[in-house]
Amino acid sequence: MNGGKSHERSLIYCSITEKQCLILTSALKSNPSHLRELNLSMNQITNTGVNHICDVLKDSHCKLERLSLYDCGITDVSSLTQSLTNTKALQFLKELDLSDNMIGDSKQRLIDVLRDSNCKLSVAGDPLTRVPERLQSPKDDKYCMS
Repeated sequence: MNGGKSHERSLIYCSITEKQCLILTSALKSNPSHLRELNLSMNQITNTGVNHICDVLKDSHCKLERLSLYDCGITDVSSLTQSLTNTKALQFLKELDLSDNMIGDSKQRLIDVLRDSNCKLSVAGDPLTRVPERLQSPKDDKYCMS
């Protein structure tokens, strides 16, 4: 835990799009070993943004334990599934929240990959979904950290 400090980056509802996600993940790749939690919920990062996040997961120093992508406009998690299959990321990842995304057919492949791991997957309708009890405006810095 490193002196009790949290290694979470919460960027809930910050109007992050796939373009800003590229910039964010570039910054995260500069020192991925300290990041344990990443919450990008309620941003429109879409499939392209997920691809950028996969670049962070592919880094051998990445030790991300919790990734929340609740309501991010994601329709396909094939790249995420492939990244989790071909890297050490599943050794560390404990929670993955993809609730309120329309991931369709790619959901089953992800479930199959996670089946023998210690990772809990939350998807639409899953009671494990983690959502802030009350949503703040994007201008409220309580959730949107700069």
